[in-house]
Amino acid sequence: MAKLKEAHQQFVNHLSERKRSAATILAYGKDIEQLVSFLEDLNKAEAHEVSKDDLEAFMATLSEKGYTPKSISRKTNSTKTFFRFLKINEFVTDDPATLLAHPKFDTPPPRILSKLEYRALRDAARADIRISTIIEILLQTGIRIGELANLHLEDIDLQSKEPVLRVRPNEGHPERTIPLNRPAIDAVKRYLEVRPNTQETKLFVTKTGRPLLIRNIRTAIDRYFRLAGIKDAKVNDLRHTFVAHHLMSGTSLVVVSKLAGHKRLATTEKYLEFIKNHSEKGLKLGEL
Repeated sequence: MAKLKEAHQQFVNHLSERKRSAATILAYGKDIEQLVSFLEDLNKAEAHEVSKDDLEAFMATLSEKGYTPKSISRKTNSTKTFFRFLKINEFVTDDPATLLAHPKFDTPPPRILSKLEYRALRDAARADIRISTIIEILLQTGIRIGELANLHLEDIDLQSKEPVLRVRPNEGHPERTIPLNRPAIDAVKRYLEVRPNTQETKLFVTKTGRPLLIRNIRTAIDRYFRLAGIKDAKVNDLRHTFVAHHLMSGTSLVVVSKLAGHKRLATTEKYLEFIKNHSEKGLKLGEL
């Protein structure tokens, strides 16, 4: 027998051991805490007592409270992951979340920056060497913001005949190596010349030598989006632009998928329709 509250704590510990990001652990932890509270109100404190109907009732109450289909879908995913954990660890014999359906909602197309937009962003951040380098790396390598924040000095190899950036394993994504082109190399070199002298091994640090946090990176880039007059853009759109640029330039789907670190080729394939729309509208990304 497994108490839901105890199972919830073990689940959070499991996510930590799997080295999931702090944001993921927090989100999943809160989602399951909310689910456990709902189930306890139904007088169900044991994991084996929970049925599919109970889980569907929980999702229905979320809808009634005004949660968006996207938010409910995330909580559905958290619930499925939680009960999969319970089943694997033999806390339950049957998984009631297996047939739990995700709500349907439209996923907006990725925001792909135009040539004028990413040039304007570069110009807006030019005087900020650290952030301009970060923007250049995101544009030229397509790595995720969490991967960028986790870069160490040793992950950048500028001495080899073909300079590369090593992306460490993160949140279930395997390690990968990405070639660095001239704009990225030049940007990193400029940054290393002004990087504070510190014992910290992370590549990007504050003026006091502490690791630059994801939220600080996001806030800074959002500020330069505003200064550049670029509307409705987010940090992850630099990654979208990288993928779209390479596909439009003729880079093979498989290569782009590996460079971007997509778990499934289907994720990369989705961009093909979006870049087709760009082409039909006469929009060109230009040379990054």
